[in-house]
Amino acid sequence: MQVDKLNLTLTAVKNLRANVRQCFEHLADGTDGEGVEESRNKFVHDFQDRFGAINSQLREVEQLINGLQVPPTAYHLGNTTFLAQETTLDRQALYPQLVNSYKWIDKVHDHSLLAFNNLNQNTLRRSYNYCSQKRQRLPFSSFNNDPDHIEKLLSEINHPPHTFYKIFRPFGSNAVAMVTISNVLKAAIVFKGVLIEWVTIKGYDEQLDHEDLWAESRYEVFRKVQEHAHSAMLHFFSPTLPDLAVKSYVTWLNSHIKLFLEPCKRCNKYIANGLPPTWRDLRTLEPFHEECRNS
Repeated sequence: MQVDKLNLTLTAVKNLRANVRQCFEHLADGTDGEGVEESRNKFVHDFQDRFGAINSQLREVEQLINGLQVPPTAYHLGNTTFLAQETTLDRQALYPQLVNSYKWIDKVHDHSLLAFNNLNQNTLRRSYNYCSQKRQRLPFSSFNNDPDHIEKLLSEINHPPHTFYKIFRPFGSNAVAMVTISNVLKAAIVFKGVLIEWVTIKGYDEQLDHEDLWAESRYEVFRKVQEHAHSAMLHFFSPTLPDLAVKSYVTWLNSHIKLFLEPCKRCNKYIANGLPPTWRDLRTLEPFHEECRNS
């Protein structure tokens, strides 16, 4: 009981100190007007309210302190009382460290108990949804397809005019699609089965063949487009629906046919920081500058 009163008193002192600090901060800020009478009256009224709250809390702290009883004997500290008898300076600091360690352990225990209760209330665990029959695993066939499947897949895509595809296989059965989008850019799409493994983007006047699939473009604009192409590759990745993933990705890639002709949908500018709108929205295919797409 005495410990509860002591904790209540300490909490009241803490609240009093916080309100006093807020009151002084309010005084330091002053009024926000330029000598306006209404602003001054509001400032004085707020200060009077804060000062009245401090007075009431001060009386409450005095009442709590008066209600405390002086313990007849010292608190029993166990073997830790012997730490005060140490004369070595290195060991005199053990007691406050020991108290902090006990406080830390108590907090860890409380947080662990709360986490345990919350996890027990989770109704989405698999153990709650017991099923006697095991689900059969779907066959994963994205790596094993007809060698001509990529050609058939690309021929089904509605590509814009002056866009050409060329398929060759420098890595055995896995195909590499060389895409030429008008007079704008060239792209090399490396497949593993039907899954897209890598994409390289270069300018229309740059060389791009199977010997330099991993080399970046010498133009900054196409290096930026390649970064976005890798992000889109991860976005459209779908092992369960590989055909749809390839069609969606190539459709997104074909939207760069007006890379230098369309303005940004956000700022309506053609050039920002020396670059055209290099990002294409993954759903609407609208052009955006990299700085404008998240603004």
